[in-house]
Amino acid sequence: MPIIFLVFLIPAIYVASRTLWPLALPLWSKIVVALLLLVISQYHLWSRLSSGSVFAPEFPRPVVILFNWAFGALVLLWLVQILLDLGLLATAVVRWQSVGLPDAARYGAAGLAVVASAIAVANAVRVPPIRDVDVQVAGLPPQFEGYRILQLTDLHISKLFPGAWASAVVTRANAAGSDVIVVTGDFIDSSVDMRRKDVEPLRALRAPDGVWAIPGNHEYFFDYDAWMRHLTTLGFRMLPNAHMVIRRGGAELVVAGVTDLSAPSVGEAGPDLGLALRGAPTDAPIVLLDHQPRQAPDAAAKGVSLQLSGHTHGGMIVGLDRLVARANGGFVAGRYQVGDMTLYVSNGTGLWPGFALRLGVPSEMTRFTLRAKT
Repeated sequence: MPIIFLVFLIPAIYVASRTLWPLALPLWSKIVVALLLLVISQYHLWSRLSSGSVFAPEFPRPVVILFNWAFGALVLLWLVQILLDLGLLATAVVRWQSVGLPDAARYGAAGLAVVASAIAVANAVRVPPIRDVDVQVAGLPPQFEGYRILQLTDLHISKLFPGAWASAVVTRANAAGSDVIVVTGDFIDSSVDMRRKDVEPLRALRAPDGVWAIPGNHEYFFDYDAWMRHLTTLGFRMLPNAHMVIRRGGAELVVAGVTDLSAPSVGEAGPDLGLALRGAPTDAPIVLLDHQPRQAPDAAAKGVSLQLSGHTHGGMIVGLDRLVARANGGFVAGRYQVGDMTLYVSNGTGLWPGFALRLGVPSEMTRFTLRAKT
């Protein structure tokens, strides 16, 4: 059994021993609930058995929502119980005597986790609003003053985010009035055959200067080549280590894209910004699409004006975002100034269906308005 499944047993065992077992309940009921906790903790194993991948639970959507709620409640209760136990330990040290936790506190912790998880899942599965961000760009030609870029990212189209959800996202995106739409990776979870109907609504995305995109790490978890071909048939103009030039009355704006950092692990070409910018106008501002934000300092050093990234999902839960930032070069959500470059890391439009919770980290479709830097 892969180590990840064993790791997910830890919250179930901890909650069963520290929250459930001390309660004044019949033994049979404790055993039943403990077994249920073990089943919930193995959500990713059941996902793998359903599709061959932990990233693609192939259950009906209500079941995926139920699993996320239950798994989220288990993880949140585990964290709350750890905090309670640390409090008990500190109190015991101060008083120099053992201290017990009343049943009411355990029931309260469980209730809090259950409600918080329900709110978090509801926040995760909504169709996100448009978030407006103004960006000052040095050397922006007057012809591009007020130019609008709409970023979608981390759609994770799946059983949790199916065709109906994708269609609603497309409707809202098209109504945003942007000049160009970009998608910064992680379109899907699962194979082309499994997701064909669910991604079909993306064909209707429209913007005057087109719809451009790059792959994220999840595209490489499945058949990368098949997905690149299929996304192209849906109307996406892919920019894997490539660029395009938008022109307005003699003025130019470069939009470049790179592949994902995970690409070499499956034998595909890794991100190469030098290759992406080869032949690009040297005096035009550059907007870079890079799924992961970690390489932002390198992009800034190469003269990029604005980098748009995703991947982190904003950390999903306030507090957890600090850990996610450590794994992503310190970048997790929102705007950063990296040298002369602006980096924006989106919270994501969708979310991986293996842990679809959002608390204090709302999903978004981000509309950037470019302004000349004064």
